[in-house]
Amino acid sequence: MGPARLILWAAAAFAALWLLRSILRIVRGGLTVDRWNDLKARNALVVDVRTSGEFAGGAAPGSLNIPLDQLPHRLEELPKDRPLVLCCATGSRSQYAKLFLERSGFPEVHNAGPWRACR
Repeated sequence: MGPARLILWAAAAFAALWLLRSILRIVRGGLTVDRWNDLKARNALVVDVRTSGEFAGGAAPGSLNIPLDQLPHRLEELPKDRPLVLCCATGSRSQYAKLFLERSGFPEVHNAGPWRACR
């Protein structure tokens, strides 16, 4: 394989990985650094929807733990006048929580994806 062909294969592989990353961000959520900084400046509340056991093993500073299965019963704990930033282990549960909260009338809900993104 010649150098030109190798460069084309490398470029195609890079493009495929970039596309996959973009798709996963849409599906799992994720915030850019600028967006995260904006939300923090606006006093966003980080809500971690992992189980209490997972949360005890490590969590974003100042985050509120409401496990996904308890969310429908604990809506009164969430403010509607602040942005909500949701997180979990991978971004999957927080995406379900985001859709639920939006349907429940919360005006600004974001899925940060993995909780480590909220540090």
